[in-house]
Amino acid sequence: MTERIAWVTDSTAYLDEELKNHPDVFVVPMIVYMEDKEYLDGVNIQPSELYKIMEEKKIVAKTSQPSVGTFAELYGKLEKDYDRIFSFHVSSKLSGTVSSSQQAAQLVKIPVHTVDSKILSYPMTYLMKKAMQYINEGSGVEDTLKKIERLRDTNETYVLIGSLEQLHRSGRMSGVQYFLGSMLSVKPIISIEDGKLLSKDKVRSEKQAQKKIFSYLQDAIERHGVTECMILYGSDLSQTEGWYSELKALYPEIDINCYPLGTAIGVHAGGNTLGISWFSKIEE
Repeated sequence: MTERIAWVTDSTAYLDEELKNHPDVFVVPMIVYMEDKEYLDGVNIQPSELYKIMEEKKIVAKTSQPSVGTFAELYGKLEKDYDRIFSFHVSSKLSGTVSSSQQAAQLVKIPVHTVDSKILSYPMTYLMKKAMQYINEGSGVEDTLKKIERLRDTNETYVLIGSLEQLHRSGRMSGVQYFLGSMLSVKPIISIEDGKLLSKDKVRSEKQAQKKIFSYLQDAIERHGVTECMILYGSDLSQTEGWYSELKALYPEIDINCYPLGTAIGVHAGGNTLGISWFSKIEE
């Protein structure tokens, strides 16, 4: 008998139309604090609203992971209709969401497999969709988890931060880095490696940053091969148009798509944040 599997993620993920309408997909919202009010990401505040308020009122919002109780409540409800839960979440180096899920899993009887994606936004969603694919193709649970870990560890993500001030205030950038970046007009290229934000390189202009990031992609193509590239953006889709056009011209064989970073990420990085992400080919 085929197991009934529930797929859980958090609101830092981007759900395409397929997943939005999937009856077995459930999203736990992150918490956003702004002007002494508490919001549930994607429930009573949307990314466009958040960016508008932050821009107009010059407010720096804060975020918090869902509580253990929130996860336990959901997992308890899912016990009635499902045999197993796969729970994919934003990097544990950026949020305590993975820990909340793991603690909640100890409070329920249903098996819960919490996956630290070591990433965020659509790349995290991509991992969940691949896990669904593996299960549908007949892979067992442990085999599926091993495949996901191997695929996850091939990810490369590079981001041009929209607001150094917000990144600094959120605690993701030290005071010295912020001072140098803002005073010298240096644009740091941030990489996500093993789930952590690292300063990969520093350039003087967005054009130089684009050229540098494209060179990272070219290197990955030459070393391993890449079939899909994801452009990640903050509040303005039009920002991606130039990058998208150039990447399509350079790599017509690669599937290139644009995905929003979402509310929780925009809080820390700013609405003008722009980056790209990809997974290298692996032998399955």
